[in-house]
Amino acid sequence: MNRIKSFIWLTLLGGLAVVLPLCILLLVAHWFYTLLSDFLAPISADLAPRLGAYGWLADVLVIAGLLLCFCVIGLLVKTSVGAWVHTQLERVLKRIAPGYKTISDVVGQFLGGGSTSSLLAGEVALARIYGPAVPITVTVIVTAKHANGDFTVFMPTAPIPTSGVVYHLPASCIELLPAVSVEAAMRTIISCGAGSQVLMPQANTTPGAP
Repeated sequence: MNRIKSFIWLTLLGGLAVVLPLCILLLVAHWFYTLLSDFLAPISADLAPRLGAYGWLADVLVIAGLLLCFCVIGLLVKTSVGAWVHTQLERVLKRIAPGYKTISDVVGQFLGGGSTSSLLAGEVALARIYGPAVPITVTVIVTAKHANGDFTVFMPTAPIPTSGVVYHLPASCIELLPAVSVEAAMRTIISCGAGSQVLMPQANTTPGAP
């Protein structure tokens, strides 16, 4: 009976571990969609009567205009003046808005935004997390290289790569894959390992080789 209870409990926890991150992701996506829809509704409602039979184009035009604004903002912050304004604005927001710094750091890590400390700026590698003598490897992203030669790596979990585990490993446990992009590695993780053949042929024969 105890074995049955243990099996049911472990199975339930395993199911929650898979479903809960997906549910949270869907809730966040739904919240963002609702927020965006409410924000754009007045503009769409104003454009729809002017387009007549093509009223459905109002939403398309508004979304396209919003994306264009994002592009313009992205271009502006690349200029010296825009970067300065952005820096000053962030300083103010970090002081008056609790939680803004944490959100900004998390978004910066995964989207980059030109930051050299972002996850997308890392290097793909295969890590021997059980020691250099054990042939088991996992796909990781190198997030830091230390003065003594050690590495800090992030191991994304499938199929939600935004969650994972951080390891601190010696160079002997790391095989760098300079020919593999972070995006390509993330695709194999999201697809639960499918397509990993693009990683394996690129592996160096000597662990820790640059």
